[in-house]
Amino acid sequence: MSVMTMRVLSAAVLLSCALMAQAEINLSAQLPMAPEVKVGKLANGLTYYIKKNAKPEQKLELRLVVKAGSILEDDDQRGLAHFTEHMAFNGSTNFKRHELVSYLQSIGVKFGADLNAYTSFDETVYMLPIPTAKKENIETGFKVLQDWAGGLSLNEADIDSERGIVLEEMRIGKGLGDRMNKVLMPKLFNGSRYAERLPIGLEDTLKNFKPEAIKRFYRDWYRPDLMAVIVVGDIEPAEAEKLVQSHFGQLKNPEQPRPRAYAPIQSRAYSESLVFLDKESPANMLYIRYAIEPYKEHTDFAGYRQKLVEGMVMSMLGQRMNELTQQAEPPFIQGGGAMGKVAHGYQSFSALAVLGKGGPQPAISALVQESERARQFGFTASELERIKKGMLRQVERVYNERDKSESATFAAEYSRNFLVNESMPGIANEYAYTTELVPGITLDEVNAAARKLLPADQHKLVVYMGNEKSDQPAPKGEELLAAVNAAEMVAVQAQAEKVYATSLMAKPPKAGTIVKETVNKALGLTELTLGNGVKVVLKPTDFKNDQVLMGAHRFGGQSLYDAKDMFNARYASTIVAQMGLLGYTPTDMQKILAGKTAVSGASIATLSEGLRGSSGSNDVETMLQLAHLEFTQPRKDEALYASFIGKQRELARNALLTPEAVFGDTLTATLYNNHPLAPRAPRVEDFDQIQLDRVMEIYKERFASAKGFTFYLVGSFDVARIKPLIATYLASLPAPAIVADYKDPGIRPVKGVVKQEVYKGSEQKSTVALVFTGEAKYTEEAQMQMQAMLEVLNIKLIETLREKMGVIYGGQIGGGLSKRPYGSYQIQTSLPCAPQNTGKVIAATMELIRKMQDEGPDPADLAKVKENWNTSYRKALRENGYWLSRLQGAAVNGTDPANSILKYEQRVAAIKPSDLQAAAKRYFNMENYLQMVLYPEAK
Repeated sequence: MSVMTMRVLSAAVLLSCALMAQAEINLSAQLPMAPEVKVGKLANGLTYYIKKNAKPEQKLELRLVVKAGSILEDDDQRGLAHFTEHMAFNGSTNFKRHELVSYLQSIGVKFGADLNAYTSFDETVYMLPIPTAKKENIETGFKVLQDWAGGLSLNEADIDSERGIVLEEMRIGKGLGDRMNKVLMPKLFNGSRYAERLPIGLEDTLKNFKPEAIKRFYRDWYRPDLMAVIVVGDIEPAEAEKLVQSHFGQLKNPEQPRPRAYAPIQSRAYSESLVFLDKESPANMLYIRYAIEPYKEHTDFAGYRQKLVEGMVMSMLGQRMNELTQQAEPPFIQGGGAMGKVAHGYQSFSALAVLGKGGPQPAISALVQESERARQFGFTASELERIKKGMLRQVERVYNERDKSESATFAAEYSRNFLVNESMPGIANEYAYTTELVPGITLDEVNAAARKLLPADQHKLVVYMGNEKSDQPAPKGEELLAAVNAAEMVAVQAQAEKVYATSLMAKPPKAGTIVKETVNKALGLTELTLGNGVKVVLKPTDFKNDQVLMGAHRFGGQSLYDAKDMFNARYASTIVAQMGLLGYTPTDMQKILAGKTAVSGASIATLSEGLRGSSGSNDVETMLQLAHLEFTQPRKDEALYASFIGKQRELARNALLTPEAVFGDTLTATLYNNHPLAPRAPRVEDFDQIQLDRVMEIYKERFASAKGFTFYLVGSFDVARIKPLIATYLASLPAPAIVADYKDPGIRPVKGVVKQEVYKGSEQKSTVALVFTGEAKYTEEAQMQMQAMLEVLNIKLIETLREKMGVIYGGQIGGGLSKRPYGSYQIQTSLPCAPQNTGKVIAATMELIRKMQDEGPDPADLAKVKENWNTSYRKALRENGYWLSRLQGAAVNGTDPANSILKYEQRVAAIKPSDLQAAAKRYFNMENYLQMVLYPEAK
């Protein structure tokens, strides 16, 4: 029996059992807890969640979740909830400052990418993935969590060392968003304490707080009755429970604990408006927040069912809002409305739009009236049927992947259960409940829910956020309110029912042939040659139960077109995607494909054209149909083309107003000597050079023939079953003669040492960019040696510039080798810092580079990189996306995929410190680099 057949039967058996069992559902009964997770509570009140899970293998996801965030800070503690999180990595009972990060790196855990934490208004969450190949790592992992929970040192010297780092994090956050928050937050939270307790805190507090203030926060709020420990992964539950007891059972609550209360949010007493203008705003936006209402998570079956109903309402409204953007003159560029959580225990309906050339008036009318249409008249039977199909297919896919779901996904779910009491009956139960409840939900009750959920006659906050130098005059606050009130008074009509086809293709094309088949046993590949010359590489896997990924590639792309066609070629595939296939618009196709999980998209890149797609195992045929139609039936639509061009013009109008955008654009222009074909940020005038007829010509020139294409399919399919589908949809593609190679566009980086400064922005923020380029031969070994060298430098950047000097919060150095269009390399740093520290940052970075050239790396640092790479590789080896990218990458670069994939660990082991030193000497040419620094504008 094939894997696919067994999976369908198992789902059918479960559904049959569900249909028999659901007749006994008592809607007033409480939802059960997922049977596969062990939930318990220690005598001191600490909650724990334990689940054995097999994906990824030999990995354990640990979490410490604390119901304590910035909302609990006293007046002298503004920012210290977040500062406490920082201090968790800077000295504790079992780890001195810097020892924790260094140890975790040595076992393959990467700081930032794997090891991380966050602080919010109401919680702080620590995330620690632990490789379990060595059992002592598990014990140490629990010791780390124990220290976080109750063993932080918080000594004065370590606190003072961390101040600069946290202040640098605050500096990075300054800018448009920060300025906007200061004005909007008091209004958005109706004057609640939330507006006064942003997690980053106050600069004066961070600079001057006494150690006793942070110790008091830690003592008051890091206590077992406010904590949960989550353990998911490669561990026996009984062993995990013993570790939880032994490491956390001795923690004690304060004798007189402070009450843990959540901040209230008052109801809005009247409607008001706000106009916020800023010279760096990249877009004009409109935001309407309606009444903030108390919200409580449902824990019974009635609440679960109601949540399904409300989800249907919001999904259907979202689809209607999206359709508005497809008009030739859309009321907004992007927009929609939805019910969302505001803070712990509160929710609100909000509407948001990115404004087009018409300004706020058409956006207000559309947002208000589309919601009012749904509230008054509800939705149609066909809309509801499509949403039901989508919900049932979605839950089926999650159920199918229940034994292949990542441990981190479960850990996040358990965190939400602890923090906000979100129900967690488990996917087997949810699949059973959903397949029983969804078919019985009627249109009348969905429409009744819409009348209750969607706002009418509510006090509201209307916000306009725009650029103070915009061509469009900013509205006055009273004009915004008047426009909303007027829109609410306009009579609306019910949306007409529209019937759509139930299948994408009326009949399949005449099948082609498979003329050759070979098997690569080492890699588990079946390689097909089709009658039209197209090649197909099949990699069936059991990594996921309901996932198939597709990729296709051929050289050519934009490189075949000269400068006068640059923008037509650059936007050709994007524009065609906006117009749909056959006689269907993209929104029509979404409705036709309701209940199916399949996507495919064609692209014309700089040196190649290709396709990317994905589907569920039962929807592979639909994915291949889409691919076939992208070659044979692209659709031309003047209205959708006009809509796309109009929206892109508006987005481009303000694209270069932020300091970061100007800096990036200047960097690219300088690096490539203003080459006309080099990529850059879009300008309004770019879109004047695009013509729809020429776009269609270019697209058809590149996709009218499949000659030279190689397709890759990786995932949960049976080779024998998929071959007839390949013959039907890929072997039938036309394949006349076509140029299947690229032209070198001649884009080359600037030579010599070039130093430039950019002055943009009002905040005291800078960024240092150093770019090293040159010609070099591409080999996999050279690429790996360069990457290892850069990874070690990243470790040193954090150690030196962040931890020792305190001049950056974060930053990185990255790069690589390229084989096409010519053998070359590029290395680039991005180091945000204070303007007065740019010289220190440049000098320290250059010193680290020279030290790598002169002395090579510390072998311990190289060992950390290797361990992380091997850990990541073992996980990736069980992922469909990894195989697809590696197989395609090998084809593009002309390398052996067996060497790339199967011999990875041997190649990692072969890297020596001297290889990194040689790479540093080879690629860091101090006579050839670009140095660019962003500074704020002079006041």
